[in-house]
Amino acid sequence: MHKVTYDDVKETIYSTTLENGLHVYLLPKEEVAKTYGIFMTNYGSTDRTFTPIQQENEITVPDGVAHFLEHKLFEKEDRDVFSDFLRQGASPNAYTSFTKTAYLFSATKMIEENVVTLLDFVQDPFFSEESVEKEKGIIAQEIKMYDDQADWQAFMGTIKNMFQHHPVNVDIAGTVSSINTITKEDLYTCYETFYHPSNMVLFVIGNFDPHSMSRIIKENQTMKKFPEIDTIKRFVPEEPSSVAVKENTIHLPVAIPKVTVGIKESHKRLNRNELIKREVIQSMLLDYFFSQSGAFYEELYKEQLIDDSFEYNTTVEEDFSFSLISSNTEKPDALADRVKQLLRTTNELTISEETFEIMKRKRIGQLLRGMNSLEFIANQYVNYHFVGINFFELNSFIQNLSLTEINTFLKNWITEDRLTVCKIENK
Repeated sequence: MHKVTYDDVKETIYSTTLENGLHVYLLPKEEVAKTYGIFMTNYGSTDRTFTPIQQENEITVPDGVAHFLEHKLFEKEDRDVFSDFLRQGASPNAYTSFTKTAYLFSATKMIEENVVTLLDFVQDPFFSEESVEKEKGIIAQEIKMYDDQADWQAFMGTIKNMFQHHPVNVDIAGTVSSINTITKEDLYTCYETFYHPSNMVLFVIGNFDPHSMSRIIKENQTMKKFPEIDTIKRFVPEEPSSVAVKENTIHLPVAIPKVTVGIKESHKRLNRNELIKREVIQSMLLDYFFSQSGAFYEELYKEQLIDDSFEYNTTVEEDFSFSLISSNTEKPDALADRVKQLLRTTNELTISEETFEIMKRKRIGQLLRGMNSLEFIANQYVNYHFVGINFFELNSFIQNLSLTEINTFLKNWITEDRLTVCKIENK
């Protein structure tokens, strides 16, 4: 195991890459009682067109396969894996995003046993035609449930407004019609392509011995056979820089309308340096203009254009990037106009050196506070890992960011053709 200590964040991490390609990271913390483990694959809902491993021709699978796989891996021929974790005192979970699928647990005892259970159930798929058909009904109910959730519909509605061709514009779970076309063969094809150890990372953080844990993991992986490592070829359609739809209204049974302003940040593939710079600067700018401590938030609140549901966030991935500003409001048109008006003026502004230092200190403070959470550290580390970024070096990157970089970004940040509005209003 390779051992590295990061003095600025006071963390020591052990890492190795096994012969099968699996990346393993162990972060022991003797002072805590809990341990958290996450096993993640670099595969999400947008990976629908690709060349299967050991094959030559590209294929396109139905929308929702990644999420479907997440569900099915917990179900084995003779048992449900949730019960295995519960017997060992662990709380398991999983999630699928646009670009990743993760399986995880937290526990205060039987840590090595739970890590082995995590590895074993993810690396032992069982899909039968009968179980696949049964799962379609379960996931269809889940999709229909989200159809009535205003927050989710506002989120996906804004993304659909922004992206015309990129598969990020499709719900992570797919649609009822798309999941009904998923076959057992689709699941095995995607599993064999994207769940190879070389496309995955295991991160364990908490109260355990790193040397014993490393030995257990290596023994577990040595006993299993996998195909030779192969490069995964993914295909993403070209996407224009402008939004697909300028404004859209979705009608749902809501007591208070909701409005979301979306910024289509990036539509082309980003390299490592572009990605980290975008993520840091976009988050800092959103916080600068829209935080609760800012003048603009106070104005909107006094004018009763927003309530406590007001929020903003940015998402930066290799193939796409967007920012969202949203709130429940009785005056959706007025709020959307005010937010867009502010955004349009940003290219006329210049951040001062003093303000920039405050922005950096605040961002670093947020980062360090997040590191009080085992889950935050693990999830951030594995997500950054897949784009070649060391999470523990993010602090240094923020400190070294220059005033020229952020002001140059600000001058080109907003253009009218990359803004969109999604409203949720009562039927």
